[in-house]
Amino acid sequence: MRKLKLIWDFHGPDALKIAEHHEIHLKEYIKLEDLNINLTGCEVLSNNHSIAFLVVDEDQMKPIRDALKPHRGQIYSIA
Repeated sequence: MRKLKLIWDFHGPDALKIAEHHEIHLKEYIKLEDLNINLTGCEVLSNNHSIAFLVVDEDQMKPIRDALKPHRGQIYSIA
């Protein structure tokens, strides 16, 4: 099963703090909806750009995307 990384972008000097806070809400959603998802996180892409993300199986993507409205997504692969 292919995995997809749903991504929320945050820009500005507080981008990392906002991304970290958004990840808390992603984890709350996972618990509230009783989803079998255990891969979330934050990444710093530059001084003024950070992301929060959630990795889902492809068949889970549509309802989660519609509920949480990520800014973008990509195929997830372990480097």
